[in-house]
Amino acid sequence: MTSVDETPVRVGLFGLLGSGNLGNDGSLEAVLGYLRAEHPDADVDALCGGPETVTARYGIPATRLHWYRGEYRTASRAGAIAAKGLGKLVDIARTAAWVRRHDVVIVPGMGVLEATLPLRPWGFPYSLFLLCASGRLLRTPVALVSVGAAEIGNRPTRALVRWSARFAAYRSYRDARSRDAMRAMGVDTARDQVYPDLAFSLPTPRASAPSGSAGPVCVGVMDFHGGNDDRARSEEIYRRYLDGTVRFVRALAEEGRPVRLLTGDECDASVVAAILDAVDSPLVTAAEPASLADLMKEMAAADSVMAIRYHNLICALKTGTPVLALSYAAKSDALMDRMGLGAYCHPAREVDADRLLEQFRELEKRSAELRQTLTGRNLAAARQLEGQFAELTATLFPKTVHAHALREAR
Repeated sequence: MTSVDETPVRVGLFGLLGSGNLGNDGSLEAVLGYLRAEHPDADVDALCGGPETVTARYGIPATRLHWYRGEYRTASRAGAIAAKGLGKLVDIARTAAWVRRHDVVIVPGMGVLEATLPLRPWGFPYSLFLLCASGRLLRTPVALVSVGAAEIGNRPTRALVRWSARFAAYRSYRDARSRDAMRAMGVDTARDQVYPDLAFSLPTPRASAPSGSAGPVCVGVMDFHGGNDDRARSEEIYRRYLDGTVRFVRALAEEGRPVRLLTGDECDASVVAAILDAVDSPLVTAAEPASLADLMKEMAAADSVMAIRYHNLICALKTGTPVLALSYAAKSDALMDRMGLGAYCHPAREVDADRLLEQFRELEKRSAELRQTLTGRNLAAARQLEGQFAELTATLFPKTVHAHALREAR
């Protein structure tokens, strides 16, 4: 009988993980769940934005993504600018050395191929390019798993994202629009598949029975200033979004509805504070979720949800709770369409509080019907992700598959 190499496969996880964004960490948690279930002997570590948090929360070794600790602070002094520039050079060697230590690298979900929020080319797009180029050069397969993508206008960012995708050994997208965007940017997507967002594979808390028209409402908020193309009017967009959300929350509180404010990133705390300051009511409270599981528990207890962050929408949809989306990008529209709630989207850049309330009331009238729809769509999403994980095993872990086959034959 042929002997089987029992050396554990070395798996690296890459991204802005542990940096305060609950959606990113939820994607990490989903992939860790897959690895622990299907590849329990794998040696797993991460190259990420918040290594201390990742190690403490998920129990895996982690390395800081950037050599320069002030990477995400604006550099105005000559010394800081020089240090940041030096860091870009040092990160070439650091990233390559990290990639070399692995058999496989996985980028778990996230919108790594888009620029729907403000983004500089020398930030994360540059880091992703270093990763994928290192993988191609060192023959370590890099997998972009259920990622988000969008067409990018800024030429340097577009080029970095396009070449990152081209260098990746495996690509799948969380919606068809993402795949279409990469095709439009010159990437051959003929073999690329579309699967649901990885968060749909996470455990779901039991939903509470709807309490009726006066039941609790969750409102997911965001420190929203538009995207890359909106920099000239970012403050105007933020004020309109905040004012519309305040009016929405105030109207619900005046009707006697308990309102629970939820964040999805640490930076959203300022928006919660602004709403609580503007709406002086004991019915309006705020939660401090530390994970997507915490978000889902809050939303499972609500009658309805209004949210803006992409993964806040996912948490509501996954718990089967009807949700009205403040949509700031095509990914939100695609998600709502996929889950059967495409009629309940509202533009985040042009919030109209009266129309928002009208849509919300229409949503609540159809609550029972929409909950049934979501039950079926969630089951389908779970099955599709099982297929995605099986495909990942066959593509990235062929030795493991071969070893399993040999053990079965004995």
